[in-house]
Amino acid sequence: MKMTALVYSENELGKLDGKVANGLVRYSEKYEIKGVIDSTKNGQDAGEYLDGIKNGVPVFGSIDQAITSLNQTPQFFIYGIAPLEPFLNVKQRNVIISAMQSGMNIVNGLPEFFTDDDEFVQLAIQYGVTLSDIRKPPARKDLHIFTGRIHAVKTPIITVFGTDCAVGKRTTAVKLVEALKGEGIEAVFISTGQTGLLQGSKYGIAVDVLSSGFSTGEVENAILNAVEHENPDIIIVEGQGALSHPAFTSSTAIIRGAIPKAVIVQHPPKRVNHCDYPSIPMPTLASEIHLIETFSNAKVIAITINHEDMTDQEVDQTVLNYEEEYHLPTTDVLKHGCGKLIKKIYEIFPELAKRNQAACLVQK
Repeated sequence: MKMTALVYSENELGKLDGKVANGLVRYSEKYEIKGVIDSTKNGQDAGEYLDGIKNGVPVFGSIDQAITSLNQTPQFFIYGIAPLEPFLNVKQRNVIISAMQSGMNIVNGLPEFFTDDDEFVQLAIQYGVTLSDIRKPPARKDLHIFTGRIHAVKTPIITVFGTDCAVGKRTTAVKLVEALKGEGIEAVFISTGQTGLLQGSKYGIAVDVLSSGFSTGEVENAILNAVEHENPDIIIVEGQGALSHPAFTSSTAIIRGAIPKAVIVQHPPKRVNHCDYPSIPMPTLASEIHLIETFSNAKVIAITINHEDMTDQEVDQTVLNYEEEYHLPTTDVLKHGCGKLIKKIYEIFPELAKRNQAACLVQK
């Protein structure tokens, strides 16, 4: 049974820094999202606001309003903002304290760890609630170094990379896994960030808080665990940041730890400068593809689009333009689904197409 939760995303729902909340509104195996806190969208349906389709997740102006309207106190309060500045200000701290006073357990995706905060720890004890830091790495003794065992894995491994952070890499990866499962393919998602872990991913770790000596090993270990326990037909690994982005090194660890057989690249055509770095221009899609293929020794097999600031007509035209220019299948998975991606995967990995055919025969 899923645990009930409120997600805090004040003034950020639908924006780049609200990506944790956005992801949880769209999908979660772990939590039943009872509502989102964002006073600037109070009264709206979160699913309709994000994607134009109502999903019954209401947006509230405050914690008190949410509890009163729901006629219940959810079990968990998830801090759903992922800003560049990782530390809470006084107002945000008071929101966390208010949630504890209301009796909700706190789930934190920031790299500022609440379990290391003396005030939060004492208040959690006082109010009888728990604090969970999703991105807090395991003890050093429990971390893994790279072993090279990943080279023996025969399961197809695909990574979803992008040209920037907060472009929808995780959303595309999760949607692709869902679509593959719908085809009768045993697909496993490997999370490398806090949102995927919050959504209930069984395998993965927040790579960006690990020291460089363990990042590659932890990615490898997550995949090896998935292979051992699930025996999947295919593994889809979430990317982080961008390989070309000067502020992030996670992509290099993911490539080295996963040794992908193929790569999908997510790109926001209308984005001019890097998210949170307005003085750094976005790379071209062509340059990022070249960099990824050179560094990973794997081919980019498809392009996926983030449709921020784009009309449906612009999305459709961009799909046509990219397919003509790059000779790669292109789609927006939120608008057009994963059909093109799956067709290409069957082409690259024909044994998966055979599994799909076998699954269809069984269903008949």
